[in-house]
Amino acid sequence: MAIAELDPKAAGVAAATAPRPAQGDVVVAVRGLTKVFKDFWGRPKARAVDNVSFEVRRGEVFGLLGPNGSGKSTTVKMLLGLLYPTRGHIEVFGRSPRDVTTKEHIGYLPEESYLYRYLDSGETLDFFGNLFHLPAKERRSRSEQLLEMVGLSQVRRRTVGEFSKGMQRRIGLAQALINDPDLVILDEPTAGLDPIGCREVKDLILALARRGKTVILSSHLLADVEDVCDRVVIYYGGRIQAMGSLAELLAAPDAVQITTPSLPRETLERVLELIRKDVGDGKVRVDAPTQNLERYFLGVVERAKASEETSGATSGHQVAAYLRGEAEGATASDKVLERLTQRETGGEPAVPAAPPEPPVDTARLEALAQAPQPEAPPPKVRTPAADLEQANEKLSGLLGGKQ
Repeated sequence: MAIAELDPKAAGVAAATAPRPAQGDVVVAVRGLTKVFKDFWGRPKARAVDNVSFEVRRGEVFGLLGPNGSGKSTTVKMLLGLLYPTRGHIEVFGRSPRDVTTKEHIGYLPEESYLYRYLDSGETLDFFGNLFHLPAKERRSRSEQLLEMVGLSQVRRRTVGEFSKGMQRRIGLAQALINDPDLVILDEPTAGLDPIGCREVKDLILALARRGKTVILSSHLLADVEDVCDRVVIYYGGRIQAMGSLAELLAAPDAVQITTPSLPRETLERVLELIRKDVGDGKVRVDAPTQNLERYFLGVVERAKASEETSGATSGHQVAAYLRGEAEGATASDKVLERLTQRETGGEPAVPAAPPEPPVDTARLEALAQAPQPEAPPPKVRTPAADLEQANEKLSGLLGGKQ
C-alpha cells in the first residue's frame, strides 16, 4: 500500500492555507472564554462556560473531562467556530476558528454521527473528501485505506442508515480523518464500540500524536483518557477545576510502590522487617501485580482467534498509510491490533483453505454426450398476412355478437 503525505497544492486546496505548526508550537490558545446562553427576551439563561483558559500544543493529546452539562461540548463547538463566545479569545493555528483556511486543517468527530442515511461507506467518504477539494484519485485512495483501517471494507456497499451505532462511529471517525488534519477533535469517539474497537481508536490516537498531530479528546470513559492523554482539564459548572499532566494529577505523594520479581519468602520477610521498623506494621501492604481487564480481554481474543472463526466485525489491520506520513513509513508500532490478525506463530494472517473439488464422473459425462437428443420443434413463422387475417376474424366475431 503506497504511503502518501498530504500535499495541499496537489489536493486542490487553496494556496492561502494556514501554516503547519512546528513541534511544540501552540495550536489552540483559549483566554478567558465565556459562553452565556440567553432566552428569547435576551435574559441570561445558562452560563455554560465561565472564564476558561488553556493551551494545547502540537503533538499533544489533550483531554476534556467532566460530568454531563459541565461545558465540554460547548467549548468544543466554540473551538470549531460553530458557536460565538460571549467573552474571551480563541486562536486555532494563530487564527480565528471561523477562518476557512483554519477549518481546512481540522478534523471533527461529533458526539452524534450526522451522516446521510442513503449513502454507503465509500460514497460518504467521497462526499466529505470532495468538501476539501481532494482530487478523485486521492479520495478513492484515502477511502480505501480508511475503510480498511476502521474495519468496514467488507460492508462498504451497505448504506449508512443500516449501520449499528458502533459502525456509525467507525465511519464517522474515518470522515474526520479524510483531509489528513493537523488538529483532530474527538467527542466521545469510543461510544458504542466494543473493546477491540476502543483499543483501535486509542492506538490510532497515539499514532497520530507520534506523527505530530494534535488531538483534543472529550470523553466520559476515564480509562480511555488515562491511556492516551498527556494533559487533561476537568470541568465542573463551566469552570476548570483541575488541569495538568496525568503524572502530576494521579501521583500519590504519601506512598511509594516497589515492584520486584517473585522473591523467596525469607528475602521478603527481611525486606518487610526493615520497612516495619520505620513505618510500622499497619502501613505496609504486599500485593501481587495485576493486569487491567482490557489487557486480559484482548489476550483471550488473541488466543481464540488463532483457532476460531467469527462472522462478526473484524478489526482494522493498521493505521491508514497517508496518516502515518511518508517519513515514518509502516512501523510495527503503528499496527492496530496486529496480534489479533496474525497467528501466534508470527506468520501471515490465516487464510481458510479452499474446499476440495468433487471428483468428476467421466463415464456419466460420456454417456450423456452419446445419448440421442430430442429434436427441437420447428419455429413458428408469422407473416403480416396471417396476423391481418387473424385480426379480421376476431373483429368479425365481435361485430356478429352485437347484431
